[in-house]
Amino acid sequence: MKTKDNVFSNLDITVTFDPCTCIHSDHCAKELSSVFQDSVIPWIDLEGAPTEKIIQQVKKCPSGALQFHYNKDDKKVA
Repeated sequence: MKTKDNVFSNLDITVTFDPCTCIHSDHCAKELSSVFQDSVIPWIDLEGAPTEKIIQQVKKCPSGALQFHYNKDDKKVA
């Protein structure tokens, strides 16, 4: 299935979402609804919380559909 790019960036990080991998557990929307909003488009708003909170939430994604990388080359991908 072909999907649109789901890439979202702020000054610090870029978050990607793979809808074909997502198991729709809703952990992201339930635990950090200021960033992950399932009722609006675009559904990810990286201005909704501090970068570190977003990173912590992305790391909790049970399917790995949410990923992130730092925008600066001097930091490693987590």
